Amino acid sequence: MKQFRHGDVIIQQIERLPEAADALPHLILAHGELTGHAHRVAPPGGAKLFRSPQGLFLEIRADGVSVVHEEHARIPLPQGVYRVWRQREYSPEEIRIVRD
Repeated sequence: MKQFRHGDVIIQQIERLPEAADALPHLILAHGELTGHAHRVAPPGGAKLFRSPQGLFLEIRADGVSVVHEEHARIPLPQGVYRVWRQREYSPEEIRIVRD
């Protein structure tokens, strides 16, 4: 399965959505803490974002869909289903989300 990295966001292709996934009304994969910019999917008509107890999932339903962010190059995603998560940073004191 394919894996993509867009800043601190990891996107891993999987076989199918989890059964308990609920559709979300937006396509924002992650908000940037420092700049306020967001990792998001565009154009909006070709994809759907879901949340389940297992995490965040993205279904790409059309060609020409990409992950975009003001500070990173656009990444085109082929049709399919993906698990989405943020890279974590380790230190002996704590585990924290990487700041992009």
